[in-house]
Amino acid sequence: MREITYLEAINEALREAMEREKKVFLMGEQIGAYGGAFKVTSGLLQKFGPERVMDTPISEAAIVGAAVGASLLGLKPVAEIMYMDFMPLSMDQLVTHAAKLHYFSGGQLEAGMILRTQYSLGRAHGAQHSGFLPAWFLQAPGLKVAVPSTPYDAKGLLNAALKERGPVLFVEGAMLYKSKGEVPEGYYEVPFGQAEVKRGGKDITVVAISRMVPEALATAESLASSKGIEVEVVDPRTIQPLDKKTIVDSVKKTGRLVVASDDMKTGGVGAEIGATVFEEAIDYLKAPLVRVCSPDIPVPFAPPLEREYMPNAQKLEQAIEKLFP
Repeated sequence: MREITYLEAINEALREAMEREKKVFLMGEQIGAYGGAFKVTSGLLQKFGPERVMDTPISEAAIVGAAVGASLLGLKPVAEIMYMDFMPLSMDQLVTHAAKLHYFSGGQLEAGMILRTQYSLGRAHGAQHSGFLPAWFLQAPGLKVAVPSTPYDAKGLLNAALKERGPVLFVEGAMLYKSKGEVPEGYYEVPFGQAEVKRGGKDITVVAISRMVPEALATAESLASSKGIEVEVVDPRTIQPLDKKTIVDSVKKTGRLVVASDDMKTGGVGAEIGATVFEEAIDYLKAPLVRVCSPDIPVPFAPPLEREYMPNAQKLEQAIEKLFP
């Protein structure tokens, strides 16, 4: 099977969706003539024109508000917020309105829109442009949240998101854009709420999110060769809905759990996953839950400090080794 990058997989999914369905259009800052800040939408303006690839003013509230309105008129907007740190500027439109319209209207209205964003942790973009904030949206009923880690998942989840009747937040990892993986040509979907076991193992479960999936796989290979510890790596792929069964079943098999994610430890996705395991599989645990996450401080700008701040394969390996005295 061919290999393409994570970035190319998203671009391909957008292009093919626009070819299939004229109701799909794109909007966001610099996504047209410039091709997007990270070149994800490169070439799409030239192919589909400015009526379907729209450069917007620098207003996240306007971008998401317009997407909500367009979705209510039967269109399928795919809006882009350049950095996840800018999401607070659109929280009213996304969380108060788009996510709740189905409930407010007694099921008569749906805001069928996709909001793409990315986090740039690892690129020395500073505290205002590096935050990974997925847990904020776990308390937004009606909103689904995808966090793809591979090119295959990126294209398949985006295809699935385009068929959702309600709003989807699609969170990309900028450090993953150049990563390569096998991606089928043509259409396929990765279902929401269906985790994938990226690597099987019997000794410990690592639930890894977004950029931490390849880090976890590297850790698993290292521990298998150096310590004989077989790590099972589970990628939820979506955190809302969360595939609790796959995670719980894995922990019941291995008896140990580490959650690896770029978001901050306090109140993060790892806390929710850990609480789920405590509720449903605490009697199977042979060791305490461990979270390998970012510290509760702003992301440093200086590259050496940012590297020290970030979770990585080495820190994950050290955390796992402590569970095997």
